[in-house]
Amino acid sequence: MDYESSEQALGPRSEDVLPATATAAVKVVIVGGFGVGKTTLVGSVSEIRPLTTEETMTQAGVGVDDTAGVERKTSTTVAMDFGRISINEELVLYLFGTPGQERFWFLWRGLFEGALGAVVLVDTRRLEVSFDVIGRLEERGVPFVVAVNSFPDAPAYPVEELRGALDLPANVPIVLCDARSRASSRDVLMALMRYLQTLATAHGG
Repeated sequence: MDYESSEQALGPRSEDVLPATATAAVKVVIVGGFGVGKTTLVGSVSEIRPLTTEETMTQAGVGVDDTAGVERKTSTTVAMDFGRISINEELVLYLFGTPGQERFWFLWRGLFEGALGAVVLVDTRRLEVSFDVIGRLEERGVPFVVAVNSFPDAPAYPVEELRGALDLPANVPIVLCDARSRASSRDVLMALMRYLQTLATAHGG
């Protein structure tokens, strides 16, 4: 086998190569409870083929994973999702989606290292699964925005009602999104970038 042709075949696809104009990279984590759409969001917005670690759900998770409200879900992230998006010619975001089940939360520590901010995806049918997630972010001091994923059968609530239910400070942005839509998911990330800029300005950064 020709070594040079083999090396080319194993190299990155042209669309996966980091833009030559990129001068800054930011790590962002996508978090949320089980089945809220984290893998979907990373996959929809990533400009490269996303890395996923989804595995088929088995009987081993019965009685361990809380599947209330997502009984039809057949696969789950067991380590992380990874994607990349260029916000402009200079700024690139690296996206790390966390596993949702509580038994995999021990992986969060590594995924949060070096993260500048986070997106918390929530499902209004199961707001309670977001409480511990938000609490962990607040404990770590990681700035975040809340993105309400628009599931077809999910009830809609006014933003301020959601803010009260999630016990969020007035300055934390809440945005609506459709995790299946690249444009909508990108808007969520832009909301996070604007929020981080606002925080940096407030602290004289």
